[in-house]
Amino acid sequence: MSIHLFLSLTWVFDVLKRYFKHILQIFSSPPFYTAYVALPTDSMPSSPVIASNPKFSPFFDDALGAIDGTHIACTPAAEDRHAARNRKGFLSQNCLAICNFDLLFIYFLSGWEGSASDSAIYNYTCMADLQIPWNKYYLADAGFASCNELLTPYRRTRYHLVEWGCNAIR
Repeated sequence: MSIHLFLSLTWVFDVLKRYFKHILQIFSSPPFYTAYVALPTDSMPSSPVIASNPKFSPFFDDALGAIDGTHIACTPAAEDRHAARNRKGFLSQNCLAICNFDLLFIYFLSGWEGSASDSAIYNYTCMADLQIPWNKYYLADAGFASCNELLTPYRRTRYHLVEWGCNAIR
């Protein structure tokens, strides 16, 4: 590859990176973000998915959706690799995602090191910008601490998963 082609490609990637960051900044800032993104409120009715199923309602009427962390592979600089190594041994970013019962993302936070726990990221989001309405909660896995805003499974309890298979929901 010639040096001119290499320099041209480098310039193109720099421009793409700059514009990508610019567009990302627009989408995540007012007025766009405040006009098109809204977290659930306490006055929102129960999800039709929950309300229409007697297996779920009235037990999950106040549930807003599900929250979980997910690891996305990354290639950090050499000096940052120790923080990006997750508990399974590969390099990643830990991202926190919240979905409602219509399977739509309503919150997503990325950029945390792979070594960060789901609970640590959740605690940060609660202090920063995630507001969970009073008497509402999200379903979470055992990676989160038990609190009023998260419904986590009981420790050392075996759940009857066969009852919740695709053929069991009517």
